[in-house]
Amino acid sequence: MSLFPSIPGPEKPGDRTRPLADRMRPRTLEQFVGQEHLIGPGKPLQTQIQRDDIGSLIFWGPPGTGKTTLAKIIANMTKAEFIEFSAVLAGIKEIKAVMADAERARQYGTRTIVFIDEIHRFNKAQQDAFLPHVEKGNIRLIGATTENPSFEIISALLSRSRVYVLKPLTEEQIVLLLERALNDEERGLGAMKLRAADDVLKKIAAYSSGDARSAYNVLEVAASLALGREKTDTGAELTDDIIRDALQKRVLLYDKAGEEHYNLISALHKSVRNSDPDAALYWLGRMLEAGEDPLYIARRVVRMAVEDIGLADPTALSLCMAARDAVDFIGMPEGNLALAQAVVYLAVAPKSNALYTAYSEVQHDVERTAAEPVPLHLRNAPTGLMKGLGYGEGYQYAHDLEDKVADMECLPENLRTRVYYEPTNEGIEKRIRERLEEIRQRRAKGAQKLVAKQERQNKKTESAQ
Repeated sequence: MSLFPSIPGPEKPGDRTRPLADRMRPRTLEQFVGQEHLIGPGKPLQTQIQRDDIGSLIFWGPPGTGKTTLAKIIANMTKAEFIEFSAVLAGIKEIKAVMADAERARQYGTRTIVFIDEIHRFNKAQQDAFLPHVEKGNIRLIGATTENPSFEIISALLSRSRVYVLKPLTEEQIVLLLERALNDEERGLGAMKLRAADDVLKKIAAYSSGDARSAYNVLEVAASLALGREKTDTGAELTDDIIRDALQKRVLLYDKAGEEHYNLISALHKSVRNSDPDAALYWLGRMLEAGEDPLYIARRVVRMAVEDIGLADPTALSLCMAARDAVDFIGMPEGNLALAQAVVYLAVAPKSNALYTAYSEVQHDVERTAAEPVPLHLRNAPTGLMKGLGYGEGYQYAHDLEDKVADMECLPENLRTRVYYEPTNEGIEKRIRERLEEIRQRRAKGAQKLVAKQERQNKKTESAQ
């Protein structure tokens, strides 16, 4: 007698209680669509399955790409018991109970595959509970996650598993799955005799963002709408209007707390840096239409202004701050255009990271060099004691000088030759570079005057002696 419930077999032909996406789930690798880089002939995962040597696996990929389906196919092909955990519902107590059963089952020669959906939702203690059983071989662990395993799965478990990255399905692959569902009378919608033009199926595929489950859900809703509006002896047709009603709003793959959040803001930032306003607008739209906090984007846009434009165009910072205020003042969706204006301005503005680089070097020196005291000539002397100690002695008031630039070292002694800010020839920084060169020349001229003055003073002293 098995300690575990067996893998569910094919549902009865007339069973329509399960969602279409679940009914149409592939049962074999031959039926599986997509992920050819993993399960194609001679590819790594197919080879492991054929050798019956899968070990523990982590499937990392977007929703609806086949992570759960692959786990079930592997269990079927390797004749293993299949236990499915939900990281949202299971706790330490449930994990330990199942692990004890798996250990006993192994003694009877039964292999167990434990599949954990959304494994990234398990905390460290829950993930730790699997470790000894994975090491002993009591279970083969297959985890599915939409988040980067490097950040969400403990290193001990990650080192004992092989990570496979699943890709979003292409539009052509989604269309193929939809056609199967429309023609399959046993598990799909074939009995409804629905008709759909290629363009209609392509529209569903385009709007599903590579998520097969989402595409199936839209098709199922559209089928219900079509049968409710128009049905003849030859069935009903899925029209553009029906699909539009079924879609309501495009499904955008986005998780404001997950990796895709950082991927998209990275794409936006790098498009701006590369002076590509079209790409920058696109990535901005992807984030805003998926529901990202506009003030978060506004903060990052301000960062772009100071990191990638800097003093090459100081107006960029002012415009970005104005865009942030506009978003805060008028809200959304009207604030979209303010952010779009800022993003396009940054993309076409002259670029310079000179200020960013300069401050990074300052941070490095502050951290790595000795904290020298402030030179005496740069200190104020508000009391007689401080003046007597040399505070302020040797300070040169620039406004009293002809060139308005004193030959006076303002860095501490251990950094006196350091140069941090090197302006580029982009935008206003070209003028800044010219101005800095002029300042250096004036400082050198002042130094020459100071040396000449000191020499005259020395001669007077020698004459007096």
